[in-house]
Amino acid sequence: MKRGQGYSRLRAVAVAILVAAARAQALESARIVVSIPDRKLALMDGERVVKVYETAVGAPVSPSPSGTYTIATRIPNPTWYTPGKVVGPGKNNPLGTRWMGLSLKGFGIHGTNRPRSIGRAASHGCIRMRNRDVEDLFERVSVGYVVELHGERDAEIERIFGAAKEPATVVVAAAGTPAAKGGE
Repeated sequence: MKRGQGYSRLRAVAVAILVAAARAQALESARIVVSIPDRKLALMDGERVVKVYETAVGAPVSPSPSGTYTIATRIPNPTWYTPGKVVGPGKNNPLGTRWMGLSLKGFGIHGTNRPRSIGRAASHGCIRMRNRDVEDLFERVSVGYVVELHGERDAEIERIFGAAKEPATVVVAAAGTPAAKGGE
């Protein structure tokens, strides 16, 4: 091997190591934080909120799990499998246009064919997003990203998503009152 070739290879290895170290450092500070009670997902860079998305979370009969996981798979235009049924990519696919599977088998972050479910406790435990939002998030994250699913609000969740919204008060007028008659 000639002397110049040795330096070129050494330089290439050094660059590869530096790039790998930079990626590892980015993964250490980048994470996804989901507030199940707020039904929101935040893409974080260290302590800085990069972007917040509205989500649907698990229904009461199939709640979203709390805990810290990682993105294990990323699949564009996924196929949905359930016992006795397979739905390929397209407008009828419950997973929407993107799937990011978590390290907890069977759970993930995905799009939807039911955008009106966003903001509700409506999924089978996954974090459901509008297709345009999950496509945006999909381009920003990679396998290995940390995903924190928070089932309760704490100081960090309040810092990221703001103060909890008070439940809406519903006033029901008694039959025969002016309000019940359309404000007569």
